[in-house]
Amino acid sequence: MRAPSPALLLLLAGLALAGCAKNVDTRVAGDDDAAIDGASARLEELSARAQQDGLSCADECDVASRTCTVAEELCSLVERNPDRDDLPPRCAQGREQCSSAKDGCARCGG
Repeated sequence: MRAPSPALLLLLAGLALAGCAKNVDTRVAGDDDAAIDGASARLEELSARAQQDGLSCADECDVASRTCTVAEELCSLVERNPDRDDLPPRCAQGREQCSSAKDGCARCGG
């Protein structure tokens, strides 16, 4: 009896793996932690930008809009981890930063 060709073995292995697809929850705490840290870092960058002197109204309002978008992204990540007591303050801080940035935009006339 002749041994099967390597190409045939690869094809069979691929079919076997494809047939074993599992419904795996892709939300892993480590991934959420990385995303939360990334959102927090973006909020810090936006805060520093908002505090720069000489921003135009358009820039100030753009920073406010981006800040609020990132804050809500952060809060949605926090909500996915209800068992973590350390995360809700980060969401609250992001929302406060959003509110402050929107106030700056409104004062500017935007």
